[in-house]
Formats: sequence, C-alpha cells, structure tokens
Amino acid sequence: MSTGALIILIVVIVIAAIVAWDFMQRRRTMRLRSRFGPEYEHVIDEYGDRSRAEKELHRRAERAEGYRVRSLTAEEQKRFSEEWRHAQTRFVDDPPLAIRDADRLVDEVMRARGYPVADFDRRTEDLSVDHPRVVRNYRAAHDIAIVEQEGRATTEDLRRAMVLYRDLFDELLETHPAAMPERGTR
Repeated sequence: MSTGALIILIVVIVIAAIVAWDFMQRRRTMRLRSRFGPEYEHVIDEYGDRSRAEKELHRRAERAEGYRVRSLTAEEQKRFSEEWRHAQTRFVDDPPLAIRDADRLVDEVMRARGYPVADFDRRTEDLSVDHPRVVRNYRAAHDIAIVEQEGRATTEDLRRAMVLYRDLFDELLETHPAAMPERGTR
C-alpha cells in the first residue's frame, strides 16, 4: 500500500471515529434530555457545562438503580391521603403549620417508598431520576417554606407552596396518571 493510500485510510478512520463519537454523544444527550425533562436544563444551568451536567445526571441514574423504590400499598395511600387532607384543612387556620406538615408528609412518603431522605439537595437529586417533571415544584415549595421560617412568606406564597407540594405528593402517591400535565409551575 502506498504512503498516500495509507494516509487517506488513516484520515477516513479518524473521521469515522469522530462521526461515531459525535453520534454517541448526541444519542446520550437525547436519552438524558428525554428521561430528565426540565431537570436536564436545570442541571446544565447549575453546572454551566453540558458534559459535566450529563455526567451528573448519569451518576444520579446509576445511584438510583441501587434503591429499592416501591409503590405504596392501598392502605398506605389511604393513610397518607388522609393526612394530606388534614394538612390542607389546617391551611385555613394556620398556613405556616400546614406547609410544615406538607413538607414532613412528602418526606414520609418518600421514606415509605424507599427513597433515601438525607439532606434536601440529595432528596431532589434522587427524586429527579423518577420524577423529573415535579422536582422543580419540590424545590420551589421548599424555598417558600424557608422564606416562611424567616417570617417573610405571604399567604399567597404559602398557598402556592401547598399547591406545589400537592403536585409532588400526588406523583409520589401515584394518584394521577403520568400523562396528566404538570400543574403548579405556571
């Protein structure tokens, strides 16, 4: 084989490898974007770099594979739903207490389903794997709960937090079909 033909062959192989690598990266991006929905963009904004963000999302997915997440029994669903109704009723007389109850109840449901409930950031990361469309609701509701603890939340803020917590709560309880549009983030 002549030197010129060898160079052309090497160039073709290098170009083919670059095209294959680019194809694999695009496919990975599409899979992650599809799986994580709006959380994909949130993590890119957080990390400031697509490659680092995708590594983080992949790490979350791998970590979550080790969890034993389960559906709630009918009895558990009923008990948690009843507790939620009490929290909603409490909102009329004591909105801050109702928000604290809602936050606690979300944690209890997560624990019952098998999610680790370490710190808040870890909970949101873990939730983002299975519930990427409502994890932003959880962040927003939690932010309002923090503002409430500082005494700066309005009743409207607390009402919004209750709606946002409800979206996540319903998703965790698996009480509304996955095809329903996400509420509370308008």
